[in-house]
Amino acid sequence: MKMKTTVATLVAVLLSTATSFAQGPTVRVLISNGFRAVFDELVPACEKSIGQKVTVQSGTSTSLIEKVNAGEAFDVAIMTTEAMETLGKAGKVSARTPLGRSGIGIGSRAGAKKPDIGNAEALKKTFLAAKSVTYAGDGASRPHIDRMMVTLGIADVMTKKTLFEQGSVRAAAKVASGDAELLITLVSEILPAPGVELVGPLPMQFQNYVSFAGAAGVKSDNAAAGKSLMSCLSGPHVAATLKAKGMEKP
Repeated sequence: MKMKTTVATLVAVLLSTATSFAQGPTVRVLISNGFRAVFDELVPACEKSIGQKVTVQSGTSTSLIEKVNAGEAFDVAIMTTEAMETLGKAGKVSARTPLGRSGIGIGSRAGAKKPDIGNAEALKKTFLAAKSVTYAGDGASRPHIDRMMVTLGIADVMTKKTLFEQGSVRAAAKVASGDAELLITLVSEILPAPGVELVGPLPMQFQNYVSFAGAAGVKSDNAAAGKSLMSCLSGPHVAATLKAKGMEKP
């Protein structure tokens, strides 16, 4: 009888713990598309570590700042370092933690022949031969892409056949569906995109890196869990995941 009581008590405790985990507070995260693949890989272990579930809203850093300025509540923000500096100056987030960086690459529809982008001349020919290209009009990599087109001397030509999208997810979908031929965005956004394959990174003379950082929200009522989540996402153990997802330590 005593053993049965002990087993019953243990089961009750386990059920209570599971229910508490499921119904307890959640860590609300606003995250840029560029870091989303790394985050999705790490978050199950992080949820176990902090004992709370995580809910996510993703988008470009520009769109997420607009949400914050409109009053969106959050516990953790993960965006480009420039966006996080803006939030810091506005008193929206606490001390920022560097998380990773990614270079810009080219993607094409899965199964399609990969074009040559090995040097400036090859890249120029590939862009001119493409029926259309797409990238996020509000993305962090756009200024670098625009400067590249100017340097290549094809800015006017490419503007006429560029499909600007709101965010890299929608841009990638254009390539997967065949509505656009080439995707230009961060490597970390190309690798997880369904129906899209990485052609390769831009040649070094055009390469630029976009860095990401995270921080707990100043007005969060769950700041302790938010800071614990940041620790989980920034430890030395994340290096392999960063590399697999097209990123590297900052």
